[in-house]
Amino acid sequence: MPDEELLFDVADLFKAFSDTTRIKILFALMGGGLSVGDITAVVGCTQSAVSHQLRTLKQARLVKATRDGKNVIYALSDDHVYTMLAQGMTHVCE
Repeated sequence: MPDEELLFDVADLFKAFSDTTRIKILFALMGGGLSVGDITAVVGCTQSAVSHQLRTLKQARLVKATRDGKNVIYALSDDHVYTMLAQGMTHVCE
């Protein structure tokens, strides 16, 4: 059995997937990096709501941010995030 701290971290990771807006953001980012404005347009939420959810996703290390001049571009942190989303969809669609 993994130790309690590791179990707590895994539970926190899965909590990040518990909001449909965050899932929409992650799916939007599967196509590549986007600015907050671009994400807002795709997801259909306010910029404030998107920024709040991005902060949660960033804390969970599911997204990364890079500065491009005045813009911040958000992208999936790595291929594991893509795999988790794809596996989740496969599981739900079975």
